[in-house]
Parts: sequence; C-alpha cells; structure tokens
Amino acid sequence: MSEAATIIERLKRSSRMAQAARMPMAAAAASVLAAVPLSGCASHPPPKPTAQLVRASTLITVAENDEAQRYAAADLQRARDELSDAKTAEADHQYGRARALAENAAADADLASARAASGKAQASSQQIRRSLDTLRQQLQQQSPTPSDNNGPGTSGPGPDHR
Repeated sequence: MSEAATIIERLKRSSRMAQAARMPMAAAAASVLAAVPLSGCASHPPPKPTAQLVRASTLITVAENDEAQRYAAADLQRARDELSDAKTAEADHQYGRARALAENAAADADLASARAASGKAQASSQQIRRSLDTLRQQLQQQSPTPSDNNGPGTSGPGPDHR
C-alpha cells in the first residue's frame, strides 16, 4: 500500500470512530433535551380543579333533589365527604389529589341519583301492582255469578217457551 493510501485508510478509520463516538453523545443530548420540558412541568403545579369541584357540587345537589337521601343515603354521604376532602386538598394546593377526589365525588353523586331513580321506579311499580290487585278484586265482587244470572240463554227456556 502506498503512503497516501495508508493515510486515507487511517483517516477513514478515525472518521468512523469519531462518528461512532458522536452517536452516544447525540442520544444523550436528545434525552436531555426531551427531559427539559418535563422538568419544567414538574416545577409548575397542575391547574386548580375548579371545573371538577363545580361539577361534583352540582351533581350532589341534583342527587339531593332526586331524593337520593331516601334511596341511596350511603352513596350520597360518600359523595359529600369526598367533595369536602377535595375542597380541603385544593386549599392545601394539592390540586392533583383535589381533582381525583372531586371526580370520585361526582361519580358517587351520579350513582346516588341513579339509585334514587331506580328506587322511585320500584316504588311506583309496587304502587301500580297494588292498584291493579285492588281493581281485580273490585271486578270480581261486581261481576254476577252464573247462578244469579237469569238472563236469556242462561238457565233454560224463559216463560214464553212451553
């Protein structure tokens, strides 16, 4: 090999080695750059869960109006407790926890409303059954028995037939 060829070969090898050495550096730089926005997010707390708190409060009011206290008292109380805890967490600037508690409160209030609707439907169904039973009894009492019926065609020929 000529001296020029040897120098070119060495340059190629060193270029490949330098390129290989730069690859891990590039990967490391990319991971550092990717982590920068995440670290920025970690320094800022999540936004206040105002919408979740309002929604939970509204759903609790709806559940109360739907008579959930009568049909789903435990669910309604759990929703109230979670909303109270959510407000406390918000006051303590624990917005993530407050958001989760408010969402749980909304779900429990919604469940209480659904159970109240179900309870009212069952009560209504029972009332309708009782009414139907009463009507059946009245109809049975008012309808004549076959022995009391002297109308035509019931117990033989009438006075005109001899």
